[in-house]
Amino acid sequence: MRALFIQHDHASPAGPVAERFAQRGYDVEYFQVVDEADYHEPNVAVEFPDLTQYDVVVPMGAAWGAWDDERIGRWLQPELTAVRRAHAAGVPMLGICFGGQLLARALGGSVGRAPSPEFGWHVVHSDDEKLVPEGPWFQWHYDRFTVPPGATEIARSPKAPQAFVLGRTLGLQFHPEVSSEVLEAWMGVHGSEKDLIGDGIDPELLMAQCRAQDEPATRRAYALVDAFLDKVATRDL
Repeated sequence: MRALFIQHDHASPAGPVAERFAQRGYDVEYFQVVDEADYHEPNVAVEFPDLTQYDVVVPMGAAWGAWDDERIGRWLQPELTAVRRAHAAGVPMLGICFGGQLLARALGGSVGRAPSPEFGWHVVHSDDEKLVPEGPWFQWHYDRFTVPPGATEIARSPKAPQAFVLGRTLGLQFHPEVSSEVLEAWMGVHGSEKDLIGDGIDPELLMAQCRAQDEPATRRAYALVDAFLDKVATRDL
């Protein structure tokens, strides 16, 4: 079995989410969209692989908005087309943050700026804790999606929908892949800590909280992947 993780930039490790896929017997492959050299000018030409050739596809997070065609349009529209085709073909997909927004938009929802960002560890309200536990889950986003027509909203926070299911697709707003190692990679990107401080977040405190969450957050991520594979990816179409 093959699982493709779409990494939209150079600083988005898949953490315990990819670990759990490997433990479940998947050969984990990665496709990186934007190289480090193009990080600040991400509107590059990209040829996506045929997503229908994979058993699972996991579009990951990104530093940009899934609504921002002007900034990343040369690959945003092709990726929207690619995931739409994969969904129609019944390929299970797990979208994370930008990836969840991307799937929402591809399937008829919308994406835009949220009234205010969410950062750090937050509990979400879940209608199905066996699929999406309440957390806490790590949040780092300025945008939010609307749930696509025909989808079921599974979880939410006061600021944004947090999870939806449509067919074999599960879209998430939060980051189940985050560990202290992943957060260190994000903070290693130029300007990230300055952005956090500008939004009133203490980067050192955020990292300390992340280290304290490493073990329980990994268990929650494993449980989420298991539930996705057992309850969503196997749905009849």
